[in-house]
Amino acid sequence: MPEGKVVSINISPKKGTRKAPVAEALLMENFGIEGDAHASSSWHRQVSMLAVESIGKARCSPGGKTSLGPGDFAENITTEGLALAELPVGTQLLIGQSVVEVTQIGKRCHEKCEIYRQTGDCIMPREGIFVKVLSGGRIKTGDPVAVLCITAAVITLSDKGSKGERTDESGPLIAKLLSAAGAGVVHYELIPDEAEMLRERLIRYSSLVDLIITTGGTGLSDRDITPETTASVIERQLPGLAEAMRAHGMKKTRRAMLSRGIAGTRGACLIINLPGSPKAVREGLEAVIDVIPHAISKIKGPEEDCAI
Repeated sequence: MPEGKVVSINISPKKGTRKAPVAEALLMENFGIEGDAHASSSWHRQVSMLAVESIGKARCSPGGKTSLGPGDFAENITTEGLALAELPVGTQLLIGQSVVEVTQIGKRCHEKCEIYRQTGDCIMPREGIFVKVLSGGRIKTGDPVAVLCITAAVITLSDKGSKGERTDESGPLIAKLLSAAGAGVVHYELIPDEAEMLRERLIRYSSLVDLIITTGGTGLSDRDITPETTASVIERQLPGLAEAMRAHGMKKTRRAMLSRGIAGTRGACLIINLPGSPKAVREGLEAVIDVIPHAISKIKGPEEDCAI
């Protein structure tokens, strides 16, 4: 997974002014950076990014100035170690624990900026990129910036958990295991064992992420509706994944054969049901996590080449 780091975060309360560096900032979902004039839910250029390597080119260009640095090109996030301008539109990046998606490479400048007037050139229209925020959170200087090959949503089903009567340990564990393997968890929800609610989430998230993992609701009680609801949404079943998880679980306990979880695809999204206990979650992912990238690459097409 290609990775760089944040070397500067820059914001300004007004458009058309130089952005000032800050130690940390809040990325807000479908909005941008809190306190920055360019943040907005009404357009796709919510956050601008520029590689410090591009700034180095500007310094060395005819008329370039050695004093040029992060923020001088009005970029929000300055990075090091990633060739940002080479990333295709649609690429998703993990910045700290936040996820953004590339929406535009470069821009057309209708008016010559101060940098252009000083040096006769500006690198931002050619090598700057713009992103929208898919999953927000605080970011700080030094945070890693990684290209995500797989994005995921995690859904925990628990009547008691949704009422605050039980702490969800399984959902966060799935997110931790996926993140450690290089996948980015863009969405996490804790919902009651309600079929229509789960169905709506599966349909919505399947158009937004590569992988959906549910935990809970795979047993034998009247409220365990996850497999039936998933079956009503998926277009193709992948029985081998469910069989592998049950077989692996039976090495620990024969009760694993009672889990009714299924797996399948909807569009370009892979959906997998896991049981509700943290122990069963860990064992289930152990059984299949190495084949998930290959499955997703086949679902998305032969041009995908990714591993977690």
